[in-house]
Amino acid sequence: MWGFSVWRRCIHCSLSVMKKLKGKTAAEQRWVLRQLKDPYVKASHAQNFRCRSAFKLLEIDDKFRLLQPGYSVVDCGAAPGAWSQVAVQRVNSAGTSRHGRFQSHGFKTQYNQTFLSNPYMHIYLIFKNGLPRGTVIGIDLLNIPPLDGAHFLSSHDVTHTATHAKLQELLPQGQAHVILSDMAPNASGFRDMDHERLITMCLSLIDLAEMILLPRGSLLCKYWDGVLSHQLQEKLSSVFHSVRSIKPDASRKDSAERYFLARMYKKPVK
Repeated sequence: MWGFSVWRRCIHCSLSVMKKLKGKTAAEQRWVLRQLKDPYVKASHAQNFRCRSAFKLLEIDDKFRLLQPGYSVVDCGAAPGAWSQVAVQRVNSAGTSRHGRFQSHGFKTQYNQTFLSNPYMHIYLIFKNGLPRGTVIGIDLLNIPPLDGAHFLSSHDVTHTATHAKLQELLPQGQAHVILSDMAPNASGFRDMDHERLITMCLSLIDLAEMILLPRGSLLCKYWDGVLSHQLQEKLSSVFHSVRSIKPDASRKDSAERYFLARMYKKPVK
């Protein structure tokens, strides 16, 4: 009986796959099959993330502790909102977490004198008051479905001064601890052209950082590896103390996709 049940489920799955492939081009069929086999796609469904890209940010943040409770985060190219979901959890912008992963330095600015007199006081403060609430603001030219704990600016261009002004209005004290960017241009089919367009988009984030990023803040941005990658790295190195290139496991091995993690922002003196 068990063997018949397994056989029936296999037949059902095969029919379901055939329906998904029906009427699609060869390229579209390859994409569907890849998605069906992708463990990160399956995990995103199981954990209610909006897409598999959430696991790239989770992996990076688990390793580098980029997002802390109470931080203000700007998510550029946020649609459909998977990175914002991760940010909401990690900075506690929905106010639903009273405990969790944290590092003591995330609280030192608020309780500096207390820390100096009693280095264990932050444990008492967390259990007494809960984790501090952060802020998450997502921006995209596309529509972003609502998410508890995040404020979305749909149909907004991150390069426009009007968007910068809106961000300064929404952010606490008009400043952010972290800028995230998983944005990318629509693929033209010409790899060099797409690479150049994405590098240009990343460079625009340096202008955004000058407007809203706190001193010692961080920037994480996606780029496609190519001839202009070094130029972007040099530009980031001129305004951040630390810049490294990252290829998370969740990023497909056959993709040119990589991320620059730039930390310790050197705010220009005006």
